[in-house]
Order: sequence, then structure tokens, then C-alpha cells
Amino acid sequence: MNFKSLEVFYWVVNLSSFNKAAVKLHTTQPAVSQRIAALETELGIKVLDRSARAIKLTAKGRVLYDYAERFMALHAEMMLKVAEDQAVSGVMRLGVAETIVHTWLVEFLEQCRQRYPNLIIDIVVDITPTLREAVKSGELDMAFLLGPQQDGDLIETALCSYELNFLSAPSLKLGKEPLSNSDVTAHPLITFPKRTYPYTYLYQELTTPEHGSPRIFTNWSLSTIVRMAEDGFGVCVVPRLAVLKEVEQGRLKVRRTQLKLRDLSFAVAYARGSDQATKVALAELACEVARQAAAGPRRRPRAKPVER
Repeated sequence: MNFKSLEVFYWVVNLSSFNKAAVKLHTTQPAVSQRIAALETELGIKVLDRSARAIKLTAKGRVLYDYAERFMALHAEMMLKVAEDQAVSGVMRLGVAETIVHTWLVEFLEQCRQRYPNLIIDIVVDITPTLREAVKSGELDMAFLLGPQQDGDLIETALCSYELNFLSAPSLKLGKEPLSNSDVTAHPLITFPKRTYPYTYLYQELTTPEHGSPRIFTNWSLSTIVRMAEDGFGVCVVPRLAVLKEVEQGRLKVRRTQLKLRDLSFAVAYARGSDQATKVALAELACEVARQAAAGPRRRPRAKPVER
């Protein structure tokens, strides 16, 4: 029995799918099935209950899975602590919330490339609820998303917090700053969807018996929110750091308000598993890059002039 067979078996069980395991291991479903069959032949046991519709372990299969999990974790830990960084290889499927894309994702990928040149990172940009479910199901290995949450299925570590701001097109007439609540609600508000902190807080603080609830337009796409604000549709509520370019170019203006907002927090989330040591290393790197981004843009050394 070789390590590859244990790896295939582990991922079939962990992802509850022959097909997902094949995608994870960059092979075909028939090849995965052959590995499992060969493993059963070599051990002289059945590890999977073929009569069940879903992936179901036999009694011996459960014992083998425990050993496979320990082997996989030990292998990942060994590769990180003993081998050179260049030996850390494979594919890490990373989900990212759009706010992170607009702040420090490129710097994170650059540092990953320098530290682990043989590690490939596949990026999926999506909304936090979708990313969270994808990490739970095994479709993604880890994600940078809104959080952390108290979720027993995932390991979550705080990454960064961004100050939320009211921003609008400079041409939008809002009144004298700091803007009162009535000044703010005189125009539509544009922010993240109902399950997020910005929406719930704005709805709670700006709803009054006299005027009812504010007009809040929501979208998970930061680009869409920003475009609506730039076009003068209303006032957006997003982290200023995520729209720094728009502010510097004069397309958006930060508006001071009497209403104080709490920071928007993000976390790195991943499931326990065989490659946990690699995930921990990447999570620590992400925290480091996020701290650097919060401290301000990194100044790159100027190129020395060529002597002639």
C-alpha cells in the first residue's frame, strides 16, 4: 500500500464524492475508482459500502480513514517543517470576498509565489455565504470572507477590520457635514445585503416612526455598489480602503456623518483536514499581509539609475 492510495481514499471520504476527489487530485474519476479497488484488494477488505447511495464507510473503512487522516496530516506537517519551501506543491483553492480583492489580495499572491513557488492557488471570487458553504463542502480549501463566525465546522482566524465610511459622488448635494441622519436618508443608501452588519445597523439606526425605514439598495458586488455611487444614484457605505483609487481620483468623496459605524471585519476560514499545516501557514501569511496593508501601502525601492 502506498501513500497515494491512502490520499485518494482520504479525499473520496472527505469530499463524499469520487468526482470531487478526482478534481482535487487532478485525475479522472475512473482512476480514483481503480485506486480504491486496488486498495481494497491489497488489504483484503471493503472500505466503502457499495450498496449505499452516498459515500459510506464500512467498519474497517472507518478505522482505515482514521489512519489515513493522521498520515495525511503528518505528511503535510513534515513537508512544511523539514522540506524546502519549494517542495510545498499542489493546488490550493482559495475563495475571496471582493473587498479583499480590492485591498491586499495581489500582495498576498505575490508573497505566496515567492515563498512557495510550486504551490498553485486557484482564486474564486464570490459572496461570503457561498464561500462559507463551499469551504464546508470541500469545493474550496480556504476562504477570506466576512467573519469570524462561531462555526464548529470551520477554523476561523481574524484577518483584518476596515473602517466603514459613507461615500458619494462629489456632485451629490447632501447638506452640511457632519451629516445628520435626515441628511443621510434624503438619498438612497447602497451597501451589502441584509445579512451583513452595514445593512442591519443602517436599518436599525435610521428607521423612525415619522419617516419609516430608509431606502437601502443592496448588492454583494462591491464593483456594482461603487458604480451606482459614482453615477450619483445615492450614498454607498463601504470600507474606504477598498475604494481608495476612486477616492484619490475624485470619483468618490468620503462624507462625515453624525452616525458612527463599526468596522467591517474579515477572517480566514478553512476546514480541518490532511493539508491543515499548509492552510495554517497560508493563514498566517494572510494575517501578516493584512496587517501590512492596514499599516499603509508598502514602499517599493526605486530602481537605481543606469550609469552611462
